[in-house]
Amino acid sequence: MDEVEDELRRAQRLHPPAHSGHEGWAIIKEEMDELWEAVRLKQSTPGRADKMRREAIQVAAMAVRFLVDMDGFQN
Repeated sequence: MDEVEDELRRAQRLHPPAHSGHEGWAIIKEEMDELWEAVRLKQSTPGRADKMRREAIQVAAMAVRFLVDMDGFQN
């Protein structure tokens, strides 16, 4: 959870809040797509587990960010 919080804080420093539910969803989907790419790597690919872990942390952080940003959504 500390890693998720660290990633959330990093993203908040680098990027403005999502402006809508659609935008927030698109951000989560992009992270899910990156996680899926990591999952699809061959099991023998060096660093696969670390990549999956990093991407899963980003998915979790962006889901939390969605919740945090919801108050400002216009739609």
